[in-house]
Amino acid sequence: MFRLVRFEVYKLFRLRSVRLGLLFALLLPFLWALAPGLKEVYGLVLASGWQVVSLSLLAGMEFLFPFLVVMAASEALGSEVAQGTLKSLLLRPLSRTHLLLAKLFAVLLYPFVLLGASFLGGVLAGMPYGLGAFYGGTGLGEGGFAGVGLLSPQAALAELLKAHLLAGAVLLPLAALALLYGTVFLSTTASALAAVATLLLMRLLVAFPALTPFLLTTYLDLYLRPEAVGLGLPLLLLYTLGFALLAALVFEQKDL
Repeated sequence: MFRLVRFEVYKLFRLRSVRLGLLFALLLPFLWALAPGLKEVYGLVLASGWQVVSLSLLAGMEFLFPFLVVMAASEALGSEVAQGTLKSLLLRPLSRTHLLLAKLFAVLLYPFVLLGASFLGGVLAGMPYGLGAFYGGTGLGEGGFAGVGLLSPQAALAELLKAHLLAGAVLLPLAALALLYGTVFLSTTASALAAVATLLLMRLLVAFPALTPFLLTTYLDLYLRPEAVGLGLPLLLLYTLGFALLAALVFEQKDL
C-alpha cells in the first residue's frame, strides 16, 4: 500500500497543472513584495517580510489556492481516463478502494505542499523588508496589519504557521469533493465545474440561518477566525471523510 501511495503522489506531482500551481504559489509573494500600489489600494505600508507571507496567504485563499486544489484533485482521476491508463491500473491485483485511497492521500497532501511553496516564496520575497521584530501585525492576529505594538519574529512565525495549517485544513474537503466528482464524471473539467458549483450553491444556503453553522462554506475563512476552530475544524474533517467515503463507494460500483 505504501508503494501505491508513493506512486500516486509521484504521478500527481508530475502533472503539469500541479507543477504550475506550485510555481504560481512560489512566485505570488513576489508580486506583493514588489507592488507599488499597496498603500493606495490597501492602505498598507510593508513593515516586515512576515507581512508579505501573510498577504500571499490572504490573496491566494480568495480564489487561487482553492481553484488549484480543485483542479489537481479533479485531474487525479480525469487524467487517467483521458490517457487510457485507468483500466490498465485496475487490471493489477489491487482493489479499487486501495487505488482511490492512494489518490486521496495524494490530493490531500497537495494543499499543504502548495501552501508550503507559498510560505517559502513569502519568506524569500520578504527578506528585503527584514524578518526580525517589528511594530505592526501580520494581518492574521489581533489588530490586523496595524498590530498592537512590537511583534517578535517568533510570534509572527507562530501566527503564520497556524494560519497556513488552518488554511490547509480548509482546502482538504475541497480536494475530497473534487475527487468525489471525479469518480462520478471521470472527467477533469466536469468534476472541477461540479465542485465549484456545489460550493457556490452552499454559499446561497446562508439564506437558511439554521443551516449556516453546518455548511462547509461557513468555514472557508477559518484561517482568519481561529476562535471558530472548535466547531469548524472537526466539521471540515467530517466533510473530508464523508466525501472520501462517498468517492470510494461510487468508484467501487463504477462501470469502467
